[in-house]
Amino acid sequence: MLFSKILLAYDGSKAANKALDRAVELAKVTPGSSLHVVHAFEFPRFFIGEALAPLPASVNKDYYDLAVQTTEEVKKRLETEGLNAKVELLQGSPAETILKYAKDNVADIIVIGSRGLGGIREFVLGSVSHNVVQSAKIPVLVVK
Repeated sequence: MLFSKILLAYDGSKAANKALDRAVELAKVTPGSSLHVVHAFEFPRFFIGEALAPLPASVNKDYYDLAVQTTEEVKKRLETEGLNAKVELLQGSPAETILKYAKDNVADIIVIGSRGLGGIREFVLGSVSHNVVQSAKIPVLVVK
């Protein structure tokens, strides 16, 4: 099966880099295909009881700067591949953002790493890849 619109969920992790390699391979075997790379990030939120604790602006800036750096790194890697690729930085819950992007852009497949950079949050809330697999209406390739 060939896919013409390939969506890669990318967070800079080791698994995401493996997923990038696989997405590039898929794009290369399908003439005229396009690769859409999405890095979805969320600003951290901390709760004390039922109240949301405010964070210093510098913390949010650090998260944003890291997200920009991640997208710039993937853009550089894709430039060497000579593919029709689009890289986007989106703010929001990663799984929801990836699924919405796939629907809005009529993607044929989602390629995602098996484990991202979520740490303990991933353990408590469930992994982004798991949520994407469970909710996607299109094929999802999970790369280990």
